Amino acid sequence: MAIHLTKESKVLVQGMTGGEGMKHTRRMLAAGTNVVGGVNPRKAGQTVDFDDRAVPVFGSVADGVQATGADVTVVFVPPAHAKAAVMEAADAGIGLAVVITEGIPVHDSVAFTAYARQKGTRIIGPNCPGLITPGQSNAGIIPADITKPGRIGLVSKSGTLTYQLMYELRDIGFSTCVGIGGDPVVGTTHIDCLAAFQDDPDTDLVVLIGEIGGDAEERAAAYIREHVTKPVVAYIAGFTAPEGRTMGHAGAIVSGSSGTAQAKQDALEAVGVRVGGTPTETARHVLAVLEAGR
Repeated sequence: MAIHLTKESKVLVQGMTGGEGMKHTRRMLAAGTNVVGGVNPRKAGQTVDFDDRAVPVFGSVADGVQATGADVTVVFVPPAHAKAAVMEAADAGIGLAVVITEGIPVHDSVAFTAYARQKGTRIIGPNCPGLITPGQSNAGIIPADITKPGRIGLVSKSGTLTYQLMYELRDIGFSTCVGIGGDPVVGTTHIDCLAAFQDDPDTDLVVLIGEIGGDAEERAAAYIREHVTKPVVAYIAGFTAPEGRTMGHAGAIVSGSSGTAQAKQDALEAVGVRVGGTPTETARHVLAVLEAGR
């Protein structure tokens, strides 16, 4: 099993005919993703050849859903058009929208995440690498060849750290890896993924990657205390970040004592989560927990 994305998922790519869309659609197909179409109103009716696969282009998400039964969309459209693209997907009944686009204005993200929630569409992102269920499907830009299927679940604010932990633990493998994005407003949270991994019988342990800014990790710690029985191992990025300065992600800003890496580590350790000082140490914690559970 997996969370949110399986080999049965039928994927549309909004912005497939652009440079990034083309590149990553080819990579998704190579990973086994069932990409059933792209969306571009100006190129409706055309097909795009990806090696041995011809993928049709539809004029709208609704047309793509009607023709293919698509239930996932990956959004590679420019920031100015992302709000309209996500709302179009929600109106078409898409169950999962993976918003790769970075630089989306916060007020647009607030609007489309609220709209999607009302319509029953889950948003991953924005400004995220997407998600991958190794050996089954890959929706986004996560490299598919750095790990294998296994029984670790991963949820991360950081794309780069997602890749690093996947590689560090490649010999163990992952059920699903979810990059939720590091913007101030995201559609899926650490807690959402913790709940899904808790309910997934093929996930034995969860790796949680956080970073400075906000209180998402503290809220995740409170959720773990009350609802998560599986072991959780964490890494918090940003211990050396200067106060009051955004570092990397738009949401990674510390104000006073709120949102510091130390506060997040303390909250997680207080509920029994092992927190690594580096990604490599975090991977060692995972191996130790799995070994102790055998």
